[in-house]
Amino acid sequence: MESFATGDLLRLGLALALGLLIGLQRGWAMRGQADGSRFAGIRTYGLLGLAGGIAGLLQDRASVLAAVLLAATAALVVLGYWRSTRGNRSISGTASLSGLITLAAGYLAGSGGLALASALTGLTVLLLSQRARLHHALRHIDAAEMAAIARFALLALVILPLLPDSPMGPFGAWRPRQLWLVVVLVSGFSFAGYAGVRLLGPARGVLATAAAGAMVSSTAVTASLGGKLREAMDDPARSGGAAVLLGGAVALLNGAVALASAVMFVRVMLLCAVLAPFALPGFVRIALPGMLVSLIGTVLLLRRADSKPESRPAELAVRNPFELKPALLLVILTMALTVAAQWVLARYGDAGLATVLAIAGTVDVDSAVITMGNLPPGTLDARLAALVLAVPVALNTLFKSATLLGLAGRKGMGGLLTLLASLVAMGAGVLLV
Repeated sequence: MESFATGDLLRLGLALALGLLIGLQRGWAMRGQADGSRFAGIRTYGLLGLAGGIAGLLQDRASVLAAVLLAATAALVVLGYWRSTRGNRSISGTASLSGLITLAAGYLAGSGGLALASALTGLTVLLLSQRARLHHALRHIDAAEMAAIARFALLALVILPLLPDSPMGPFGAWRPRQLWLVVVLVSGFSFAGYAGVRLLGPARGVLATAAAGAMVSSTAVTASLGGKLREAMDDPARSGGAAVLLGGAVALLNGAVALASAVMFVRVMLLCAVLAPFALPGFVRIALPGMLVSLIGTVLLLRRADSKPESRPAELAVRNPFELKPALLLVILTMALTVAAQWVLARYGDAGLATVLAIAGTVDVDSAVITMGNLPPGTLDARLAALVLAVPVALNTLFKSATLLGLAGRKGMGGLLTLLASLVAMGAGVLLV
């Protein structure tokens, strides 16, 4: 009984603390307003959280009383909003909605959902604290950017969940939802890169997006950057009517390609350590030289970008916030490769294991590592497993090189040379296994 009572007190204490946290933010945000003009203060928000916590605690013991307490508290919040906005030209529902969310967070804490209540409160405080930045961003969004947001929402939030995830097509190789996820990833990286440039500045935005995106798919990042390289053109009016390449912008984007390649090596080594640790020592000897070469290429390309005063990073124009063509190209290639992988598996069975892993990992290296980790123990020895994993990584690097060349042409030469150099470094690493 004592431990049960202690648990009740902890729930109520958390509900009160969450309410006070939201109240602290609201009190700070409204600190300039006159006394008595505010909808609620820090104490009121704390009591709202506590009231929700009491209701959550009573839901299993006195459900009617809990419902009455919730309804009465919510009615007081609505009444307070009505009183504070009556005759006031400046109408905002933020305070009342914050009060209702505080009540809900307290209820979750009181009913045992401590983690969810804490997460809800943290997100609420974060959103409330971003008022100035959000309003600033809203004032600077143009029609093209708003249209891009709507299109991406259509792709990711409407079309993707509706697509079936069952095998279709030749050999059952195509899963529409997984294929469309490639479209969402590539177009999402394109849009995130655009937003990163707007928020962080050209250089830091592109590099941050490339590094973060490569933790999911360096292939998708390379395709997105290839599309941006195709757009990295100077203003024709400044070059006698002929579009010329911005050297600094091109070097920056190529440096981002090289950085994505380096992050890919790190990601695959970490995944191997978790899923196939027996292959890790040998695989590290192969992958580490490629990673180092990619990092060296990144540094050299970024230094080249900084040495172009005639094309400062601020002049990098990411004109299209929503690039769909690289995504569709990658989907077509993925469809062809998955059919090839299934054909090899059906034709040669387990004897074609390395071939299947290589083909399947050409677009998605993680799939090869995951397959390796699911093999029965002893199927491959450590050295052979490391060599088998190196094949899809090498083919993936070649695939990214071909994608970059096809999308960007000579503009992607810096990134292309870095990718090929990392491939040669991997070949040297094979000799160490």
